[in-house]
Amino acid sequence: MLRFFIQTTINLITAALGLLITAAMLPDFTVQPLGFVAAVVVVVIAQAILSPFVFSMSRKYAPALLGGIGIISTLLALIIASFMPGGITITGLTTWIAASLILWLCTSLGGWLLLWLAVKYRIGGFEG
Repeated sequence: MLRFFIQTTINLITAALGLLITAAMLPDFTVQPLGFVAAVVVVVIAQAILSPFVFSMSRKYAPALLGGIGIISTLLALIIASFMPGGITITGLTTWIAASLILWLCTSLGGWLLLWLAVKYRIGGFEG
């Protein structure tokens, strides 16, 4: 149960940071303050549900896409989150692609780093 809580917390933190970083880097990507929390939750839930589905479909029908599962599920999560009123707005194909890459990079690297810190803190502390 603790592992699930830690993983969920890490996913929420990295999605929130990823959306903020993406919004700061791309002028055609906007996050509305009132819909920010909802967009974060939708992105996390959509990625959790879509990643296994995209993996299964890729493995079965398009093995060449297996390396891009995270990016594809992030794109699909952004599409779903963009349907929420007052959440995120993305304009232009280039922005969709760049937003998917930036958000995927933030959530992937942030997730690995935060999980490493959580394990390090739990097992051996920060003293080295």
